[in-house]
Amino acid sequence: MLSESNRVHQVDKKFDTDVSNEEFKNQLFIRLIALKKQFTKIDFSYSIFDTCYLRNCQFDTCDFTGCRFVGTNLSGAKFTNCEFMYATFEKTFIDKYILDQECPEEENLKLKFARSLRMNYQSLGDAESANKAMSVELKATEEHLYKSWHDNSTYYRNKYKGWERVKAFMQWVQFKLLDLIWGNGESLWKLVRAILIIFVLMTLSDVFVFKDYQRIDSYIQSVFKAPQIFFGTLSPSNYPSSYLTVILFIRLVAFGFFMSILIKRFNRR
Repeated sequence: MLSESNRVHQVDKKFDTDVSNEEFKNQLFIRLIALKKQFTKIDFSYSIFDTCYLRNCQFDTCDFTGCRFVGTNLSGAKFTNCEFMYATFEKTFIDKYILDQECPEEENLKLKFARSLRMNYQSLGDAESANKAMSVELKATEEHLYKSWHDNSTYYRNKYKGWERVKAFMQWVQFKLLDLIWGNGESLWKLVRAILIIFVLMTLSDVFVFKDYQRIDSYIQSVFKAPQIFFGTLSPSNYPSSYLTVILFIRLVAFGFFMSILIKRFNRR
């Protein structure tokens, strides 16, 4: 059965003074205005802020649990000890410092909070803030996946049992592997590092299989030959076709990773 949610509609209202110890729970604020006001111990939980202007306001110990911010201007707003569990943001101007101080403590909620802000910043073309949100999201994801199979707290052990715990471990291994190779799509340096490691392995393989490993010049020649083989400008006739095929496959994957990183960066601008 459906029943009324008793959501209160506040349309074209304005806060003229500072507010403290009040409850505005389950409200729909449309075109709400507050400029340089102080909000202390206010319960805004499960409310919707639609096209609101809350510039340079101070929010101290306020509860924004389950809130939704749409087309709202929070530029210059400061948040201290506020609760943002399950809060979402769309087309909202809000300073990126909130990621340093106001993220939920639980890793699974923190990654959702950072993801919502990342998508919000991307929609506004704020690449710097989107990158910061992505960094927080990836770190929270790693911690969440690790705790999913390793942590013995009640929450994780009740949610991840048996095969679910094994799957969580495999997801964590995959995450760590991709982070090592290319920072899960966010680090060009890690991709370059992975390619350099491949060059080293190719050099050692060439020296020990096709040259005299006791001669220094063998290593020098192989060091210069490895990049040429990797990028396809050199195909030694004494190399087995299976080896060259593997190198080709790795090159294509690396190129795909490289293009993905570039596209992600440009899409956030």
